[in-house]
Amino acid sequence: MMTAKEYEASLRRLNLKVYMFGRRIENVVDDPIIRPSMNAVALTYGLAHDPAYREIMTATSHLTGKTINRFCHIHQSADDLVKKTDMGRLMGSMTGSCFQRCVGMDSLNALSVTTFDIDAEYGTAYYKRFLKYLEYVQENDLTCDGAMTDTKGDRSLPPHQQPDPDMYLHVVKEDENGIVVRGAKAHQTGAVNSHEIIVMPTVSMREADQDFAVSFALPSDTEGIIYIMGRQSCDTRKLEKGRIDCGNPLFGGHEALVVFDNVFVPWERVFMYKEYEFAGRLVEQFASYHRQSYACKSGVGDVLIGAAQTIAEFNGTHKASHIKDKIIEMTHLNETLYAGSVACACKGEKQPSGTYLVHTLLANVCKQNVTRLPFEIARLAQDIAGGLMVTLPSDEDFNSAEVGPWLNKYLKGNDSVSTTDRRRVLRFIENLCLGTAAVGYLTESMHGAGSPQAQRIMIARQSDIQKKQALAKKLCGITGKSNV
Repeated sequence: MMTAKEYEASLRRLNLKVYMFGRRIENVVDDPIIRPSMNAVALTYGLAHDPAYREIMTATSHLTGKTINRFCHIHQSADDLVKKTDMGRLMGSMTGSCFQRCVGMDSLNALSVTTFDIDAEYGTAYYKRFLKYLEYVQENDLTCDGAMTDTKGDRSLPPHQQPDPDMYLHVVKEDENGIVVRGAKAHQTGAVNSHEIIVMPTVSMREADQDFAVSFALPSDTEGIIYIMGRQSCDTRKLEKGRIDCGNPLFGGHEALVVFDNVFVPWERVFMYKEYEFAGRLVEQFASYHRQSYACKSGVGDVLIGAAQTIAEFNGTHKASHIKDKIIEMTHLNETLYAGSVACACKGEKQPSGTYLVHTLLANVCKQNVTRLPFEIARLAQDIAGGLMVTLPSDEDFNSAEVGPWLNKYLKGNDSVSTTDRRRVLRFIENLCLGTAAVGYLTESMHGAGSPQAQRIMIARQSDIQKKQALAKKLCGITGKSNV
């Protein structure tokens, strides 16, 4: 397994083509806006070497029998799935942000199920290719970006009817050596901190869409792959002198639009091509795994609750009954998020490939809660923090010889707490609820692993309403079939 320092060194060896603010970033690792997101991934390597966290952060490879980072592991039991939940909560609480490796882990596990099933149906060799690739990932302890979301163009049209076919990544050429693909994948969390890009289709497909039914993996610095960084609220604060104004200066997350400009993929890296009837299955299996992964939000919720309690004490309001009740409510909502992830893990079942898949209905229920409850947790945190959270002057003003003394005098709370510590926690709450971390906490809670409606569709498919009707009819004495 790599150490955190070895991980950083491995990124420096990559030759990524990254753009931000209209210019190419030559030194991606040390860029002040990107660096906090790299730090968050690095912690996944660091904790794996810490004896206190080894049981959660590592696993035994079912391929080699070696100890590997759990983010590279294929789940072999329900207990593995529970440990994945606990790992997500731990990492969320340790970083207060997105730590970016979940999507790669979930991609690997979904492909381990789907490639096996395709081979069983068609006698192809995708699963063998996948296992060879998986061993490479595990042996080198690689961070993988799972790239599923296409830009989609006109959402009323399927891929093959788009006026511009590049709105869905697709194959434009094939020969005896491999395929050439073109398109883009949006909202790619941690993409420029990754060694590998794993591409999957984004929707169920018809026969006419077969050129879009493609899955493959490539090194992240492959020729023709371009990264365009997305903006985040308050992102340029990382360029300022004052570190307090960043809220969480050490850790963060990022997203990028990843463009594939006629990129060559060798056949040994292709895991699906034209098996359009399996595209929807891969999407649903990945989505179920990834919706379980949102246990990470309970970890971020842990630190937001801690920050809310701290600012209440600094403000001198912590003994008020309504403040105590709000902290209790935040805790209740946060544990509900965790409970959903644990439940779908405990009810996970072994698939024909041997991989354990989460209980898909409960995974979708888990993520549906995540689209709602963090917003209420954040609302309560802002209520407790007070208006100064968004009207606080800059760090440079506090350090100013002219106005700093006034600010330190008038913006003090509890007399035993410094104004500096009070504003540290206020900026941290702002960052989690409104700033760069809000992308990884709130916006990602809403849209990550699919929009809320995507989960509701899956819940409707799997809720077995007719069985529930039969139970109700039996208990109330209704017999025979209804004409309704």
